[in-house]
Amino acid sequence: MSMSLDGKVAVITGGASGVGLGIAQEFAAHGAQVVITDLDRSDLDRAVRQIGSASTGIVADVTDMAAMERMYHEVKTGHGRLDVVVANAGIGAHAPLGHITEDQFDRTFDVNVKGVLFTVQPAVPLMPDGGAVVVIGSTGSIQPPAGMSLYGGSKAAVRCLVRAWIQDLKGSGIRMNVLSPGAVDTPSLRRAAEQAQGTDAVVPLIRAMGEGNPTGRIADPREIGKAAVFLASDAADFVTGVELFVDGGTAQV
Repeated sequence: MSMSLDGKVAVITGGASGVGLGIAQEFAAHGAQVVITDLDRSDLDRAVRQIGSASTGIVADVTDMAAMERMYHEVKTGHGRLDVVVANAGIGAHAPLGHITEDQFDRTFDVNVKGVLFTVQPAVPLMPDGGAVVVIGSTGSIQPPAGMSLYGGSKAAVRCLVRAWIQDLKGSGIRMNVLSPGAVDTPSLRRAAEQAQGTDAVVPLIRAMGEGNPTGRIADPREIGKAAVFLASDAADFVTGVELFVDGGTAQV
C-alpha cells in the first residue's frame, strides 16, 4: 500500500507551529491539500508560507464547538471533501501536587481533552469510508515526569476516548489512532528552555534530554509528521485503535 495522500483533504489543528507544522509539511509533501487551524492569523499566514501552495489556514479555537463547526463548513465548501483530521492542538500547564490551580486544570483539560472531542465529533459525519483520524497523545500519558500530572492526565484521557470511539465508529470505515511523541525539538521547547536556564543552556539542555533515549536524541517535528502520514494513508488501512509511540524508544525503557 502507498503512503501517498494525493487527492486527500486534511485538517490539522494547532498547525501553525511545532509538531502541528511538521505534520502539515509532511502531509503536503505527500500530496494532501492541508488546512491548518490555530488561534492567531499572523502565525497561520507564516505557516502557510512555509508549507506551500497546498495549504490554507483558518482561525479556530478547538474549545469552541461552534467555531469548529464553522471551520469544517468552510473546509467542505472550499474543498468539497474531508478525508483526514489530525487533532494536534494542545497545551501544557505544569505544577506539582499542592500547587495546581483551578485555572491550570480547566485550561489544560479544555484544550487537550474537550478540544479533541470538539475536533473529532463534528468531523466524523463529513468523512467518507476510508477516512482517518489521528489524535496526538504523548509519552506523558504513561511516563509523566514530576509536576506534569495535568498534562499526562489529559493525554491519558484522550487515549481512553479513542478506545471507546473506535467502537462507536464500527461500520463507518473511518479509522482512528493515537500518535504519541516524546520530546520534540520545537521552538516552544527551546523558548521554555531559554526562559528556565538562559540562552547558553538551550543546546546543552536539548542534548541532555535525548541522552536517556535509545536513539540518543529527541525528535524533529517532521519525524512526527512522517508517522502521522503513515496512520493517515492507505498503508495503515487495517490499523485502528493503536497508540503509536514515536519517541525513539523512550516509552519502552
